[in-house]
Amino acid sequence: MISVSGVSMRYGSKVLFEDVTTTFSPGRRYGLTGPNGSGKSTFMKLLTGELDAQKGNVARPPKLGVLKQDQFEFDAYRVIDTVIMGNQRLWKAMTERDRLYEKPDMSNEDGMRLGELEGIVGEEDGYSAESNAAVLLQGLDIPDELHERKMAELQGGQKVRVLLAQALFGSPTALLLDEPTNHLDLDSIHWLEGFLERYDGTLIVISHDRHFLNAVCTHTADIDYQTIITYTGGYDDMVMAKTQIRSRIESENVQREKKIAQLMDFIQRFGAGTRAAQTTSRRKEVERLETTALARSNIQRPYIRFQQNRPSGKVAMEIKGISKAFGDLQVIDDFSAIVNRGEKIALVGRNGVGKTTMLKALMADNPSLPPSPGDLDAGSVRWGHEVSIGYFPQDHTGQIEKGLTAVEWLHRFDPDAHRQDIHGLLGQMLFTGEEGLKPTAALSGGETARLLFCRIMLQKPNLLIFDEPTNHLDLESINALNIALQKFEGTVLMVTHDQDLLEEVGTRVWHFDHGRITDFKGTFEEYEASVRQ
Repeated sequence: MISVSGVSMRYGSKVLFEDVTTTFSPGRRYGLTGPNGSGKSTFMKLLTGELDAQKGNVARPPKLGVLKQDQFEFDAYRVIDTVIMGNQRLWKAMTERDRLYEKPDMSNEDGMRLGELEGIVGEEDGYSAESNAAVLLQGLDIPDELHERKMAELQGGQKVRVLLAQALFGSPTALLLDEPTNHLDLDSIHWLEGFLERYDGTLIVISHDRHFLNAVCTHTADIDYQTIITYTGGYDDMVMAKTQIRSRIESENVQREKKIAQLMDFIQRFGAGTRAAQTTSRRKEVERLETTALARSNIQRPYIRFQQNRPSGKVAMEIKGISKAFGDLQVIDDFSAIVNRGEKIALVGRNGVGKTTMLKALMADNPSLPPSPGDLDAGSVRWGHEVSIGYFPQDHTGQIEKGLTAVEWLHRFDPDAHRQDIHGLLGQMLFTGEEGLKPTAALSGGETARLLFCRIMLQKPNLLIFDEPTNHLDLESINALNIALQKFEGTVLMVTHDQDLLEEVGTRVWHFDHGRITDFKGTFEEYEASVRQ
C-alpha cells in the first residue's frame, strides 16, 4: 500500500496540488491522469521518493518497481543484468557473492558472509533470476541474442523495453510506471496489458493511451482542481463520472440561484415593513442555500479540424512494385496497391518491420516535399489528380525552423493569411495569448506536435500521412485528433500504436511482417478477427 498525507506542491504561483490525502491499495491498478503540465510526473516522483513533498508525507513499501526514464544509466551493463537490477536486494547480494568467490583466499568471515548471501539469493529466487528475466525480455520483444549484449548496443526503443522489464522484475509489491507504452508496438502493449492484469500488487501508471488505461486500470486517480480525486474504473469511466458530478452540481446551483433570487426579491420588498421576522428567516435560508463554488478545471481541449482546399481525384495514389532494402534486409519487396480517395489506411506491425520506411518510400518523389530518391530502391508511386499532402513525421527534429516565433513560422506557409487568423488557429491548439510569440527553439515536444498540426490545418491538404502522431500528446489532444480524423473526408495513411485510433479511424489495414505486407480491405477489428480464425 502507498499512502499520501497532506501533500502539497507548487512552483511559484502555480499550484499543482494542495493538501492531497489519498491511499493506493494492494490489488488495485490506478491510472494517474491529467493534462500535460498538471503535475502527473511530479506526483509520481513524490511516490517513488525521487522528490520530497514541500508539505506532507508519503509512506511507501520497501519493494518498489519503478520505470527508469534515463536510457543511458545502464549502458555499461549486460541487458540481462540490467533487468535483474530491478530487484536491488538480490542484485547487491549476487554482486557481493561473486566478488567473494573471486578471492584467492577466503577467511572464515568470508565463508559466513557467503552463507548469508546465498540465503538472500535463495529468498529472492535468485537461482532462477536469469530465466525469469529472459521471459520478461521475450514478452517485450527483446530476442535472446540481445540478452548478453551491453545496453549501449541497443536502440532507444529497445532500451525502454529493457527498463520496463527491470521495473517488472522481482515481484515488487508496488509498480510505478510513467508512460510504459512509449516506443512499444501493439503486440508488446497487449503483452504488458496481460501481465499487469495478473499483477496483484499496487499499480500506478501514467499513460496517454486511452485503450491501455481502460483495459488495465480498476481505478483512476485524476489530477485536477488542484487536488487528486480517485474514481472507480478506467479512463472512460472517470470521464463519465466526472462529467456527471459537474453537471449535477451545475444543475443544483441553477435551482439554488432561482430560489435565492425569489427569497431576495421578498427580502427587498418587505425587509423594512411589518414582516421583518419573515425576512430574517429568509436571509438565513439564503445563507444556507449558498451555491457550491465550482473550481476551475485545468483540462484544456484543443480543437482539431482537418479540411481540404479541394478533394483529390477518385484514385489518390497508385503504387507499382515498390521495394526498399537496407543491405541484405529486404523491408519492402515488390509491393503494389491502389489507394482510393477517402480510404484511411492503418499501417501496423511490430517495431522495426518497415512501417516508417513505407511512408518514406511513398513520399520519395512526391510534389509536396523535397525529393528523396534514397528512400525508394525500385518501383513507382503515381499520385492522383489534385493530390496535396499533409505530413506529420515521427521524428520532429529539424521540422520547425529555429530563430522564429510560432506565429512567424506558421505564417510562412500562408503569407496571405491575416495575423488574426493565424493567432486564432494557434489558439485552437492551445497557444493562447502571448504563447503564439514563443520562440520555436523553446517549444516542448507537445507544443512542437501541436504546431505541426496547425501547419496541416492551415494548408488544408486532401491526403494526410501521419507517422506516430500521438507521441507527446496528452489524452485530451489524442481524443481531439481521433475525432478530427474520423470526420476528415480526405485520405489518410497512419502509423500508430494507439488502439482506439486504429479501431475508430482505420478502414483498411496494411500489416507488416518481416518483408511480407498483407493488404486487408476492412477495419482493424475485422482484420484482427480474420487473423484469429
